[in-house]
Amino acid sequence: MQAPSATRGVATSPDDTLAAPHAQAADDVLAALASSPEGLAPDEAARRLASHGPNRLPSLAGRSPLGRFLAHFNNALIYFLLAAAGAAALLGHLVDAAVILGVVLVNALVGFIQEGRAEKALQAIHELIAAQAHVLRDGRRMQVPVETLVPGDIVLLEAGDRVPADVRLVQVRALRIEEAVLTGESVAAEKQAAPAPAAAALGERHCMAYSGTLVATGQATGVVVATGRETEIGQISALLGDVAPLTTPLLRQINRFGTRFTWITLGVAAVLFAFAVLVRGLAWPEALIIVVALAVGAIPEGLPAVITITLAIGVQRMARRNAAIRQLPAVETLGATSVICSDKTGTLTRNEMTARRVDVPGGAIAVSGAGYAPVGRLTPEPGAENAEQRLADAERLILAGVLCNDARLHQVEGEWRVVGDPMEGALVALALKAGLAPEALRRAWTRLDAIPFDARHRFMATLDRHAAGDCRIFVKGAPDELLALCMAQAAGETGVALDRDAWAARIAQAAGEGERVLGLAVKPVPAGTHALQFADLEEGLCFLGLVGFIDPPREEAIAAIAECRAAGIAVKMITGDHAATAAAIACQLGLGDAPRVLTGGELDAIPDDALPGRVAETAVFARTTPAHKLRIVRALQSTGAIVAMTGDGVNDAPALKQADVGIGMGHKGTDAAKEASRMVLLDDNFASIVAAVHEGRVVYDNIRKVVAWTLPTNGGEVLAVIAALALNVAMPMSAVQILWINLVTAATLGLALAFEPAEPQVMRRRPRPPERGLLTPFLIWRVAFVSLLFMAAALGVFFYSLGRGDELAMARTLVVNMVVAMEVFYLFNVRFLHMTSLHWRGVLGTPAVLAAVATVVAAQLAFTYLPVMQAVFDTRPVTFADGWLIMGAGMVIMVVLESEKILMRRVGKRYHRGDRP
Repeated sequence: MQAPSATRGVATSPDDTLAAPHAQAADDVLAALASSPEGLAPDEAARRLASHGPNRLPSLAGRSPLGRFLAHFNNALIYFLLAAAGAAALLGHLVDAAVILGVVLVNALVGFIQEGRAEKALQAIHELIAAQAHVLRDGRRMQVPVETLVPGDIVLLEAGDRVPADVRLVQVRALRIEEAVLTGESVAAEKQAAPAPAAAALGERHCMAYSGTLVATGQATGVVVATGRETEIGQISALLGDVAPLTTPLLRQINRFGTRFTWITLGVAAVLFAFAVLVRGLAWPEALIIVVALAVGAIPEGLPAVITITLAIGVQRMARRNAAIRQLPAVETLGATSVICSDKTGTLTRNEMTARRVDVPGGAIAVSGAGYAPVGRLTPEPGAENAEQRLADAERLILAGVLCNDARLHQVEGEWRVVGDPMEGALVALALKAGLAPEALRRAWTRLDAIPFDARHRFMATLDRHAAGDCRIFVKGAPDELLALCMAQAAGETGVALDRDAWAARIAQAAGEGERVLGLAVKPVPAGTHALQFADLEEGLCFLGLVGFIDPPREEAIAAIAECRAAGIAVKMITGDHAATAAAIACQLGLGDAPRVLTGGELDAIPDDALPGRVAETAVFARTTPAHKLRIVRALQSTGAIVAMTGDGVNDAPALKQADVGIGMGHKGTDAAKEASRMVLLDDNFASIVAAVHEGRVVYDNIRKVVAWTLPTNGGEVLAVIAALALNVAMPMSAVQILWINLVTAATLGLALAFEPAEPQVMRRRPRPPERGLLTPFLIWRVAFVSLLFMAAALGVFFYSLGRGDELAMARTLVVNMVVAMEVFYLFNVRFLHMTSLHWRGVLGTPAVLAAVATVVAAQLAFTYLPVMQAVFDTRPVTFADGWLIMGAGMVIMVVLESEKILMRRVGKRYHRGDRP
């Protein structure tokens, strides 16, 4: 599979295509497009507009709002709820039926609103296109709507302009373009008019300006080679539109669980109805009431609401840890994440260029500190004999870096920021670390003239005069360019012969360690010099040395990656940066001593069937395009991985939408990236992703606890009904009493589990397999075992009450209170699925648990003793002795369940291998 930009041509007419304009000379491109430096004639522009169509991204037709809304009812668990509502209505409890229908409606509305917000991703990309463009037509400069641009138009670009279409540059002056939205590069790209290699990656096409990018400095004239959907940003829009929405692991599990549960419930109900009519000889209306009671007992009507609330609580917890969730199911998906694909710049790194080392003729000097903060020091190599001389040479180099520089540093709310070029800002910070005062130096030296940076000569030069009369030329730029200009190198106060081979080796070493390198030089000139010409640089220039820069890793990202590895989560870096730079940062981050690196070009050569294996073993992907990122994510997903993907640019939007959890950057992210994401980092920090994964695991644990608590309690009620029918005795609970138990306890005891804090070692477990269902073998055993315990206790107290001569209403009252008491004690047991609950934290509970228990106790007292409740539910007052009997039975259940938990942990080998609730 090839990246779209590598094979796509530019249409010049319906039957003609201009391929790879970046690899052709500007004149050849103009000729192929039948254009000229004076631009198109207005009538020709109109003809081409009719042929090519407007320069705008296509709008994709979406589903109607009604269709999107109704789709949220097509879910097995929703069918459960509707069946429960029907059962309640058949029993005459219209209020309960209305409550259940309300839950269904609220869930559908929440999903509908979230889906509508997610569909704004394409619109956010559309808004990156500028509204107006400056063009030449028939030699006259004019401003036209961007939508009217056509291939062959001559576009004029200036600093601050957003590029309106894909443009082949014809004339360039000191042009730099911020292409981070397409390439991920943190530094503005330098541009020139000369052709680039045909195989050049998108970020290396120095003669092209792409739609949606921003002109940082300089001016240019270029010819439009692609508009609308044919532009690079148009290709991304097409990729984004082709990505189908994914279903989260939890929703898939709920759907599978719901479907199976539906068929099992229907089958049991049918068998029970036939047994009651054919074997017991009951009339079909009476048998139908028994079946309805079984359905009411079996269907966990409160489960979806509690799961939704659990997810919402997770959203609140994550927001406190700088992770804003845009789509509710993403909370749980984070807990299942097995691979995190992260952008480098600003997420794993600080997005602040930092001078890491200074190379002067006498040797290297290490620079400590990170970012633009003036905290750090210059330290010569240990044991250096000429340490003082090195520091003196470094001061002369730093002086050149401060004066041949237009950047400023300032502090905002305690944070140091740069105004200007990031590398120039790093030079100012370097001066502060060296104990110099940049602004004082600039006041002492007056700039008389300057040659601005230009991609053609790749350096900047200034002419400065000191207050004492000393006059010098300072030069800063590409080291190889400066080495070609310099005749000597500075050593102390005199120039000595320049050893170009030795300096080339130092440059190669710095580049191999992922550093960006600047060279600096100086030339003394007569005091009366007032103007600076290129000829002044042809002789007499002394090479001062090198400064190596790097965007340093975040310290918290290093710790977070270590935590990911302990949790069994793979971390992969996907960046548009150079392979050497990416590999060096990956080593510092702890992604391996020699992490495997794949470039975009190498990815193109890998066939689809071999890609998943190669991607799984690769830690760093460099020089990637949007198509590469999308392909990487899909390859990982094909292996069964749950993929979280970070991104900030338009180029990341398709992969963000494809990923199981797309994570947009809150600070530096584009609207397109945020809208395509399910989660947005408020601080652009990788550590916040790991914190969110931690919370996601807690959320999933709590959902499993809700399921582990809900199903056995419902199962005990169902088994009691079945046993009563099999034994041909009266039902131990009426249908309305069963509904009372489910509604009261689910809204209190079940909900309390949503607030449970993390269990110990939550980030020491391997990611759960995505194919694992809600019910693991252990949990199935737990459901069956607890259901049988509940049935035995319910029937035991029922027959005990009848045996001592109590009326049926009294016996049923005792059974209801027994079931509720057991549910309370079982709640304390299920709070800790991975360890015993017999400790102070387990016994004392949380505020949510204590509040839930107090509410249930108050509700049961009303159920048992209030006359109005006695009339509705046919209950009777319970004696003090019977109350103690119920409490004692609950304590016995607790001891039995804790013993079972300990036994399973000791002998259950599969339990130890991760088959846990």
